Amino acid sequence: MSAIKYPGLKIFSILILLLIFISCNRKESGSANKDPNEIILISYSEIGGPLGNYSIIKVTEDSIHAEQGVTKSKTHKEWKSALSPQTWRRLISNIDVKALDRIKSSPSQQSVDGFDETFQIRTSKKYHAYVNAFVDTAHYGQLKKLKDQMRALLPTEYN
Repeated sequence: MSAIKYPGLKIFSILILLLIFISCNRKESGSANKDPNEIILISYSEIGGPLGNYSIIKVTEDSIHAEQGVTKSKTHKEWKSALSPQTWRRLISNIDVKALDRIKSSPSQQSVDGFDETFQIRTSKKYHAYVNAFVDTAHYGQLKKLKDQMRALLPTEYN
């Protein structure tokens, strides 16, 4: 015996459930067609030091956001800007996503008042994070180039 007594309400409920089911399936099939190596976010940060310095750059296909400051003196500044599709393509063109798995991180240096350099690269299917990868001299080249390109996009007061 059904919990819904009115036949019109039964049909309406079934149609709503059917529409929800169909819309969920479409979203899944759309994401299956995406390139798993498509880069959707790049982040670079330098954090540490005895005063708590930080500098963070985040880039997506349509924007760039930078912030920096010193925790001890409570100074903080931010900058945001739109990013052209050409600049985004130029930025990601030198990244070999398949080679990212070979890059090795190193231990944090913040515990001894050092700075940690962190890269985060997010693709459609995977998240890559590296701390102090500059120690891995064999594979650090593409990250170094990426860091230089990202810094070149910033106003001079952020470099």
